[in-house]
Amino acid sequence: APQSASPEALDAVRAALVAGGAPETLARPAVGALGEQAAELLRTDPWQLLAVPGVRPEQADGFARALLGADCGPDDGRRTAALVGWVLERAALQGHTALDAEAVRAALAERAVSDPDAAVREAVEEGVALLFQEGEDEEPEEDEAAEEGGLAPDADTAREPVRILLGLDRYALAEESLADGLARLVNTCEKAADWAEAAAAAPSPSAAELIRTTAAAGLVAHSGGEAARAEPAALIAAARGLGLRAFGAAHSEDGRRRLAAATGDPDTAVTLAGLLSGAQGPGRDEDGAFALDLLVVLDAPQLDVESAAVLVEALADGARLVLSGDPGVLGSAGAGRVFADVLAARTCPQVVSRTPDPGPIDELVSGIGIGELNQVDAPGREVVIVPVRDAGEAVHRTVQLVADSVPRAFSIPADETQVITVGHGGAAGTRVLNEALKQRLNPGPGRFGGFDPGDRVVHVPAPGRAVPGVVRSADAEGLHLDCGGVPVVVPQERVESSVRHGWALSAHQAAGMRWPAAVVVLPGDAAAGLSRPWVYTAFGRGERHLSVVHGVDQALPHAVAEVPAQERTTRLRPLLEALPTPDAAS
Repeated sequence: APQSASPEALDAVRAALVAGGAPETLARPAVGALGEQAAELLRTDPWQLLAVPGVRPEQADGFARALLGADCGPDDGRRTAALVGWVLERAALQGHTALDAEAVRAALAERAVSDPDAAVREAVEEGVALLFQEGEDEEPEEDEAAEEGGLAPDADTAREPVRILLGLDRYALAEESLADGLARLVNTCEKAADWAEAAAAAPSPSAAELIRTTAAAGLVAHSGGEAARAEPAALIAAARGLGLRAFGAAHSEDGRRRLAAATGDPDTAVTLAGLLSGAQGPGRDEDGAFALDLLVVLDAPQLDVESAAVLVEALADGARLVLSGDPGVLGSAGAGRVFADVLAARTCPQVVSRTPDPGPIDELVSGIGIGELNQVDAPGREVVIVPVRDAGEAVHRTVQLVADSVPRAFSIPADETQVITVGHGGAAGTRVLNEALKQRLNPGPGRFGGFDPGDRVVHVPAPGRAVPGVVRSADAEGLHLDCGGVPVVVPQERVESSVRHGWALSAHQAAGMRWPAAVVVLPGDAAAGLSRPWVYTAFGRGERHLSVVHGVDQALPHAVAEVPAQERTTRLRPLLEALPTPDAAS
């Protein structure tokens, strides 16, 4: 929520919330979601409360009944419109930028809406949602002419079924802007003739291929595992050697440091968030575009559609963009599947790394990527399986590994070992594990909003961003963190909502980062949350050592072999496929 919310607006919202029986603690997030006029909006349309993160329909219904009395019912237009928006926002949290209209209607029916079709139509008319059609093979006027002539399509000319999608305008605009921006990069970049010598001097065949391909294209997709990160680093170094302004943007501060080490120049590496905010990187030119000629985005699967749209819009005509990442990892925390859609649309050259990931952990992860959970030879105990019977034992063994076994056997201190588990709740989720790990590693009263100096934490400055850090101190200004060498101050009113203990993370939070050691916790109740991308991501976070606290029996090999990534409904791929390529335009 914006910190600039006026005291008057907060007081007015608190009064409205109290009148409807809702907790006053929702005041600040309500102003953040609805703006300074939140109180007036809530009194005239109580279901606007659904725009506040964490509020559920039954809670908004109770709030509305308290304010409106008998004047409200399940088919109230304000309610059905808010429900459509809520369903689509919930879908966005699962990565979808749009939903099949039938799924939206079914969700409305579950919420006692008697005419879901009418509710969807009204929501579209009111601008709550946008409607899209996919799967059309013919122009509409051709269909109308056929109907007027009394013709029906035969089996050979029948069109593909039309798919009706609903989406929120923010994601629709982001996908359309991104598609146009990527096409602009493809069509405005001129082939460079002076990169041959740089390619010949590349450290590997795959790096040479990436350099040659980037010389000839404005947009390139590069994929590979952890070892393949050396290839975009070689590209950046080669481009800089040619006098170009080349930079690499990683998902995390850890990724930025690793990229800087690979290029040998800390000025070449930024985080994506730092680049977009202007805190890192080359700055902007007189036209407002990034002052660069080549940008390589590492950890590209973590790129959500809104961030990608903002990024591409800020690239000047003629700039080159390389999207680089491992297609096997979990997707972005935000809506969209940008990297996967670019790969699937095949509207730009693709370079697949042939550089193998060395070592037992990487051998294990490579097998998982193709659906095989193999035993690997680990003479240095790089991979250790720790069987457990229940969640309680899983927590006990995890604490033992982090505090004692891993430091003793591998000389890796506890603060360089990351615990990864399936979810935040449950008997061995992040909350329980963090409580147990704090008690062992940094006990204290939690006098700063539940935190003590030395606590490992994760700061969530915005939805989908998880930044690991360590608590240094606290004062009237807020909670002072050290996030990978970057000082961060979290205001007191934001601590509860944006800071969590971070000895244990979910795999989504850990994506894009690596630690010397990782302990992956799989208690029995985690089986339903496992998938091949989850296992692939979690098992790949340890550089030197991986311990697996294993209590899911055959659910683990089943997930690796049989449970692929959850499909996301997006519109970027067909938008990219519909755009003209340079050859088509000529």
